Amino acid sequence: MLGAAGIGGPIGRAFLLVGLVGALFGFVSCVMGMRQKDEKLLRLSLRFATLSAVSAVGAFMAMEYAMITRDFSLDYIQKVGSRSTPALYNFTAVWSALEGSILMWLLALALMTAWIAWRYRAKVTDPLVATALATMFVTAFFFFLLTIGPADPFAPGESGVTDGPGPNPLLQNHILVLFHPPILYIGYVGFTIPFAFAIGALVTGRLGEGWLLETRRWALFSWGFLTFGIVLGGWWSYEVLGWSGVWAWDPVENASLLPWITGTAYIHSVLVQERRGMLRVWNLSLLAATFSLTILGTFLTRSGILNSVHAFSESDIGPYLLTFFAIVVVVSLVLIGWRGDRLRSPGIIDSPMSREGAFLANNVLFSVFAFVVLLGTVFPLIVEALQNRQIVVGEPFFDSLATPIGIVMLFLMCIAPVLPWRKASTELLSQRLFWPAWCGVAALAVAVLLGATGLEPLLTFALGGFATGAALRQLVLATRRQKWRGLVGRANGGMIVHIGVIMISVALAASNSYTRSQELTLAKGVPASFGGHTFELKGFVEESDARRTSIKVDVSIDGGKSYRPAIHKFTSMGQNVGTPSVKSSWSKDIYLTLEPPVKPTSNEAKIKVFIKPMMTWMWAGGILMAIGTVLSAFPGRRRRPTDPVSAPVPTALTGTSP
Repeated sequence: MLGAAGIGGPIGRAFLLVGLVGALFGFVSCVMGMRQKDEKLLRLSLRFATLSAVSAVGAFMAMEYAMITRDFSLDYIQKVGSRSTPALYNFTAVWSALEGSILMWLLALALMTAWIAWRYRAKVTDPLVATALATMFVTAFFFFLLTIGPADPFAPGESGVTDGPGPNPLLQNHILVLFHPPILYIGYVGFTIPFAFAIGALVTGRLGEGWLLETRRWALFSWGFLTFGIVLGGWWSYEVLGWSGVWAWDPVENASLLPWITGTAYIHSVLVQERRGMLRVWNLSLLAATFSLTILGTFLTRSGILNSVHAFSESDIGPYLLTFFAIVVVVSLVLIGWRGDRLRSPGIIDSPMSREGAFLANNVLFSVFAFVVLLGTVFPLIVEALQNRQIVVGEPFFDSLATPIGIVMLFLMCIAPVLPWRKASTELLSQRLFWPAWCGVAALAVAVLLGATGLEPLLTFALGGFATGAALRQLVLATRRQKWRGLVGRANGGMIVHIGVIMISVALAASNSYTRSQELTLAKGVPASFGGHTFELKGFVEESDARRTSIKVDVSIDGGKSYRPAIHKFTSMGQNVGTPSVKSSWSKDIYLTLEPPVKPTSNEAKIKVFIKPMMTWMWAGGILMAIGTVLSAFPGRRRRPTDPVSAPVPTALTGTSP
């Protein structure tokens, strides 16, 4: 066997070396093929893309096999492998630490590079496509270099090691570890594709709207995966960490949020460029920023410079990632500056009360939001570097600045769907906003009747109802015209995404403002009350295996079903990990955690109870956003452009500036 024989390292490293050569030769074939106008060289890049992808798959499979067979000759297996780890978590252990996570990133990138090469094989001789492929090859080469150098997953370990501690206990305590990281990585890596085509457009001077038609689905695809990955991360935090929250403005959480913010801004503003030929510099800058922020996020989470429950241990990878980030930023700025004259928009915004005006305001808000998150995330690092002291930028900073931005964004979601292009009259707006406004009034009235108080949550509920009404109005009109096909297409799928965002916003406002908590000491058979519910300790359950010992308590809620919050002690690390138990309904969650110390012989247990309203709405909103993203990817009803500037370029990749 590969693992038993201890040859997994040489085989995996050989795959990485072959992939590195494939990425290098792919880049050379693209560049030399364009310079020499050699069609054979350009077509050769397809084979090099395939070679790199096959090599990345081979390396990943070699690491998985080494993990499954417990090949403790490898340093990485010694750090995250264990003979007692269950099969599922042993499989996911491959991406549970630095080297394996970079390997997974490389796998996704190499496969996407090969997919793009073969997807556009008929147009690989087009300089724009060739430049985009060259950009992806350079990125793949860099990540191959990381896996061979400072993030080598196949480095040999100390001799004589026969067992390891296993992955971080937090990463072997919930099945979401199987889905959350891969989905998030696909979202991160996917933004390489639209960035590469943006670089191709800048290098070749093909700066019209044609290249957008080829990349908008890739951007939407990446954004959708990143969105769903973030939602799954919030769910993982809620189910595993035992603090009853989903988002703590942790630096590593912020690292995933930053490219999501700029990617969201791009997905909105690209509609203006496609329709009116405007915001070209803005859109190119957003794509460059989004890709750059994925690299910066990788640096923040994998260099070891941040203290976080999510961050990996200190490593030597930081300078490499920071250098690559700087190169990406400088090259993007130079190219945009070089093409500045040709990026001037042929159109102007006729009125702020127009759809393009709303999108521009939306972009400004997203940019401010991104700046706030970035500042709060990196400011402690800047202070430490300049003054050699440590500070913490916590939740109050982010909440105080993000909340008003979020409320204004909700307001824009109320009016943007009803705004026409170019200019809206007061009469038109009053007609289109009539029913959505009444939806907002109804939502506010329901909230007040249910006992809601406080300016910010009440404003969120009112605007949430208003924005939902605006989105539903669009969907009702579309389904009347086209029946079920009215739900398909960017505009209508986007409205479904909006409703998902509104559900999450309302759920966050409700849970953050109205959560109640209380510690209860329960004696066996004696009910205790809190928040209109009774809790009764039924007994203790003790379990033990080679991996961990567990103590669970059976707690009956309102005399019905029992729930089992627990504390697990992982023997290899001596670390206690609590696992909450949650009773969910559409109106609220009852969230239970078991508090130490636990003494089964005493027939008493201390539990903490959280009553959290509307949490189920959050997960339903995430699912709705995923559905809306899929529907947005399909073409809807085509409309005749309203003016020559907005006409799409007939052949997407050969479009030039109007």
